[in-house]
Amino acid sequence: MTEKELAKVYEPQAVEGKWYREWEENGYFHAEAVSNRSPYSIVIPPPNVTGALHMGHALNNTLQDILCRWKRMSGCNVLWMPGTDHAGIATQNVVERQLAAEGKSRHELGREAFIERVWKWKGESGGQIIGQLKRLGASCDWERERFTMDEGLSRAVREVFVSLYEEGLIYRDNRLINWCPRCHTALSDIEVEHEEKGGHLWHLRYPVEGSDRFLVVATTRPETMLGDTAVAVNPADERYRDLIGKTVLLPLVNRRIPIIADDYVDMDFGTGVVKITPAHDFNDFEVGKRHNLERINVFDESGVVNENGGAYRGLDRFEARKKVLQDLEAQGLLDGIKDHALSVGGCYRCKTVVEPYMSLQWYVKVAPLAEPALAAVKEGRTRIIPQQWENTYFDWLENIRDWCISRQIWWGHRIPAWYCGECGGITVSRTDPASCSHCGSGALTQETDVLDTWFSSALWPFSTMGWPEKTPELGTFYPTSCLVTGFDILFFWVARMMMMGIHFMGEVPFREVYIHALVRDAQGQKMSKSKGNVIDPLTIIDAYGTDAFRFTLAAFAAQGRDIKLAEERIAGYRNFVNKLWNAARFTLMNLEGFDPGSMSYGDLRLADADKWILNALNDTAGRVNAALADYRYNEAAMDLYHFTWSQFCDWYVELSKKDLYGDDPERKRTVQYVLWYTLEHLLRLLHPFIPFITEEIWQALPGEKAAPSIMLADYPQACSSREHPEAAAEIEKMMAVVSGIRNIRGEMEVPPSKEISVLLSCSSSSSLAMLRGNEAYIKSLGRVSELVIGADLEKPADAALQVAGDVEIVVPLRGLVDVEEEEKRLLKEIGKIEKDLEFLAKKLENPSFVERAPADVVAKEREKVAEFSGKKRLLEDSLEKIRRLK
Repeated sequence: MTEKELAKVYEPQAVEGKWYREWEENGYFHAEAVSNRSPYSIVIPPPNVTGALHMGHALNNTLQDILCRWKRMSGCNVLWMPGTDHAGIATQNVVERQLAAEGKSRHELGREAFIERVWKWKGESGGQIIGQLKRLGASCDWERERFTMDEGLSRAVREVFVSLYEEGLIYRDNRLINWCPRCHTALSDIEVEHEEKGGHLWHLRYPVEGSDRFLVVATTRPETMLGDTAVAVNPADERYRDLIGKTVLLPLVNRRIPIIADDYVDMDFGTGVVKITPAHDFNDFEVGKRHNLERINVFDESGVVNENGGAYRGLDRFEARKKVLQDLEAQGLLDGIKDHALSVGGCYRCKTVVEPYMSLQWYVKVAPLAEPALAAVKEGRTRIIPQQWENTYFDWLENIRDWCISRQIWWGHRIPAWYCGECGGITVSRTDPASCSHCGSGALTQETDVLDTWFSSALWPFSTMGWPEKTPELGTFYPTSCLVTGFDILFFWVARMMMMGIHFMGEVPFREVYIHALVRDAQGQKMSKSKGNVIDPLTIIDAYGTDAFRFTLAAFAAQGRDIKLAEERIAGYRNFVNKLWNAARFTLMNLEGFDPGSMSYGDLRLADADKWILNALNDTAGRVNAALADYRYNEAAMDLYHFTWSQFCDWYVELSKKDLYGDDPERKRTVQYVLWYTLEHLLRLLHPFIPFITEEIWQALPGEKAAPSIMLADYPQACSSREHPEAAAEIEKMMAVVSGIRNIRGEMEVPPSKEISVLLSCSSSSSLAMLRGNEAYIKSLGRVSELVIGADLEKPADAALQVAGDVEIVVPLRGLVDVEEEEKRLLKEIGKIEKDLEFLAKKLENPSFVERAPADVVAKEREKVAEFSGKKRLLEDSLEKIRRLK
């Protein structure tokens, strides 16, 4: 194979690794800290160091890479900052499982030895996702790769914590949090995964003191009654108004608790009476604060009933539930049970049911930080795309609660706070203190908790660039240009980065935030291992190649719409990649001895067909650039698909053959130049979407290269000197005529090898001139042996007719087809479709099917009826034409 040849078949595996190594080894992804080029920067949403590439990662990073490659080729100094998150709970769980397999525990190792073990795991096994991102083609600046626990980021985390503490924005408090009884740590809201499950609503009778009345409360967690400190009714509820201020005797515990009035109580839910357990329910906690109620914690950190649970002490919370219900029923205090659907929260790592739990934790006071983050979006300093997500962002920040930032694990940024054994004071310091800042004692013990992983991630846009130092990177690339992320972390990550960036940098962390949708399965279901519908990106890449996979994701990435992904769609875009490869092979085979440097664009003797493809190329470049600027990935991909497949491959390649194989050397050289020019520009337009195949083909093209790699070449822009609208319009008319001829051939099932006679009749002089000027194209592309062009031609009765603008396309049918055989075939096809329609009609007339089948199944059956009916009409039209020939 010579330098200018391409293999007969495109083999992605032979190409992808080769070019990625070339790009990375030559530093093509590296950004300059100081440059005269316009800066463009993106920080990668850092994947967990424990993670493996999934569809969400694939979509997110493909979209980022398209932007980065596009901007790099458009002349920008592009920094795509990569890195991974230390993923506190997830990573600790991985290493704990390894220890358990060895019959050990982290407590046996001790904190220091356990942390060493985690770092060892990270060095040997962690971060495999980085290699997987490289397989996806991600052009990150790997020389700047960061880790949320590396030395620089750890310093930034400590500086932020101490600064916020000194400003009074970090404090310690005993309040209700999400707690995992298995991991023994507080959890953020995003670390709690909710699942709809069937449950029960138990009605319990609480005796009213000094009367024979009972208040019946409804609860889904009867074991928490052990910690009740009140029952509540709505102050407007006439049923219970006379009992407000009285007391009930808490069953099983025999504790006197008040009957209080609070608007929180929904009079229409259950009995209109609510048990209040401030230490075990978030809503009850708020009610308890309003009424100054006692908070009684009845569980320990493992979800086992503690000393406050009386006779139930030592029972697991679910065992306690059974025992409590048995005892209530024995005492005649269980009033009833109803089925009730529940949203049950589970730990995102170990799936243990999460418990609302009273605990002393560290918090960030977020209201003062949220206000500037709200203003930044409202004032347009940061734009959220699609815009509808702005309301979600506003709603969360306007109703924000203080952020619990402490976690009771060992892997993470240890909180830089020390407790004094003498005076009990807390010392928070940027460096490890030798003595108490309050009394000077040396009896200090450091806080054992670590910070929530999201705390370090909130600093990502500036900590990765060297803050708190004033680095050149910060001066050049902050604020970042864009953030590409999923909607599910809009609150937990994006909003927090906004708060921290504005507070510590005095400026927003990004100018634009693009929120992409989910990748679902072909039926629109969310992918999950339990459903068995997960599609592995690496398996797809192995089967179809990275470029086909990337193009599929981009083609379906419409704003605000989830992607329904099926393998057949990826296979379809593999065909597109192969189509480009074959068109490139055709072009190269016809460029033998051609040197594009020997010709200039202005010297070309362009025919209308050449002007048409150059005009279409120019229009495509303009639309693609505009679509990418607005994050309309799917529109950019579809413009490129249409131009590549239809305009270049299906039309211009065919149009070029007449001159490539003709006797006019000047026209041949012109067509060679236009083929080369169009393919070279097309490859550059496609490169951000399908980087590997475009590099492979581009390197094989003849001529001097303006850059060592296509990824460093200029991105094509629309140019007025390449506009040829009049010539393009003429060729479009000719193409419509050829399409009409082809439609007739298809309807009549004329073999591709058989040439036909055609009459083209029109009354306008301009159309006549167009037809006569393109007669050779029409004959070769339509497989026409005899072509008659004229004004108001007489049409034979036995003819098929189509109209293209003001041109009538007439194809005489007599002698063209075997009338008897064609009639038999059409009748057979019509009969088959009629049977299908009869079957579908019976199915859709069956109430049992229509009412019980899923809506999407019924809709598909109705779509089949419409499709078969349309086919039947076309066949009947063809049958009528055939019968006229008898």
